[in-house]
Amino acid sequence: MAYQKLERYDEETTREIAGHVKAILGLLGEDSAREGLLKTPERVAKSLQFLTQGYAQDGEQIVRSAIFDEKYRQMVLVKDIELFSMCEHHMLPFFGKVHVAYIPDGKITGLSKIARVVDTFARRLQVQERLTVQIRDCIQDSLHPLGVAVVIEAMHTCMSMRGVEKSNAITTTSAFSGAFLKSEKTRNEFLQLIGK
Repeated sequence: MAYQKLERYDEETTREIAGHVKAILGLLGEDSAREGLLKTPERVAKSLQFLTQGYAQDGEQIVRSAIFDEKYRQMVLVKDIELFSMCEHHMLPFFGKVHVAYIPDGKITGLSKIARVVDTFARRLQVQERLTVQIRDCIQDSLHPLGVAVVIEAMHTCMSMRGVEKSNAITTTSAFSGAFLKSEKTRNEFLQLIGK
């Protein structure tokens, strides 16, 4: 399945998750029958399905759905792509920006496809390190460019809301292939363009 926003929720999955959420509320000492919580289990069930819809999407298929022949062989950069994901360790959100560049080798893809690839892998339970590499590998494997560069800058609520409670900490990860890995000049151009 290519990229597609979740508009319908599987009723059986929603019902099953909602039942577990209701039990969790009880274990936390809440009354799931009180007015403010009556619809919470269903809302959480739908929210979790939305936030993990990337499992049903294929990043390579997204890129391949819009590949065009083009002789352009300079850097293509899509920066400041909004990122929303969930940490797999605590199931709490992390969010920030993704910067993706590639150098075409006779083929380009639609710019929106880059952002959709980010969403596809972000909408899964993740760690930022793996997410960075998955985005790079997806673009490299589906478009076969001369190189790919990915940098993610994110704030993790598992660090700010609990644990060490450091609310201003930003985590930065990077992954490079091809020309971005081999050429310091190319890599530095990318980093300069994203303000690093």
